[in-house]
Amino acid sequence: MRGGLPAWLFAAPSLVGLLLFVALPFVLAIVLAFTNLRLGSPLPLEYVGLEQFRRLYNDDAFFHALLNNATFALVVVPLQTGLALLLALLLNHRLKGMAWFRTLFFMPVVFPLSLVAVVWVLIFAPGANGMMNGMLEVVSLGTWTPRDFLHDPLLALPAIMLTSVWQGMGFQMVIILAGLQAIPQELYEAAAIDGASRWRQFWNVTLPQLRNTLIFVVLVTTILAFRLFDQVQIMTQGGPHNATTTAMYEAVQAAFARQQVAKGSAITVVLFVIVLLITWLQRRLLRQEREVE
Repeated sequence: MRGGLPAWLFAAPSLVGLLLFVALPFVLAIVLAFTNLRLGSPLPLEYVGLEQFRRLYNDDAFFHALLNNATFALVVVPLQTGLALLLALLLNHRLKGMAWFRTLFFMPVVFPLSLVAVVWVLIFAPGANGMMNGMLEVVSLGTWTPRDFLHDPLLALPAIMLTSVWQGMGFQMVIILAGLQAIPQELYEAAAIDGASRWRQFWNVTLPQLRNTLIFVVLVTTILAFRLFDQVQIMTQGGPHNATTTAMYEAVQAAFARQQVAKGSAITVVLFVIVLLITWLQRRLLRQEREVE
């Protein structure tokens, strides 16, 4: 095949990195999930079969973490995708200075997530000195009572959701914006000649043309939602009272804080299977909708 060798040479660094830092660790996690490995334990390494998975099945903390993951995904995925679509529609115009606005909305994506989390910790600071409390007090004309967002069991997870939506919305916006710019203008011109309003053009032209783009955005956002860790680690450490703990956070805590490497590996395997099933289900449902249409 012409150009085959140069192509493989260019792809080799990425393929090696993928093998060493993704595929190999995951295979190792699968192997360790069937053992009793615990760092510092005098017990010898033994094969225990499905024992770690049986313990997870009876672990209320693990199921609570999965529930938090599901709640986070059900809120963040549609909200972030909807806001990204709205921003992309607003920025899809050839106006002077529009490139600056696109850069401004995309900037949070390039910031390290740890830095973003630290900044939002300051924004959610308790008392009247916190920026969020101060803004809500002004908006409510002084009727707002200052809250400690990150230490309130009812507000801690929504606070992390807000941080995640703000930080990741620009990524989805850029992808949707690229999809919008790929839509042929002739379709809008034909719809306008037929007397279609802006809303009808959006519903009958824009959304159908963005179908594959939106599917990709939803799938990626769902996967990222189930990988939630950095914000939890920095902002709440899983608290208060496990209100913000997630499956990934529980896996890291089990493997490194409690040195239960086998349990942490089992959690990552279960999480991978859950994400794989959700992705497969979304793809299947969307394929069925396409066949019906």
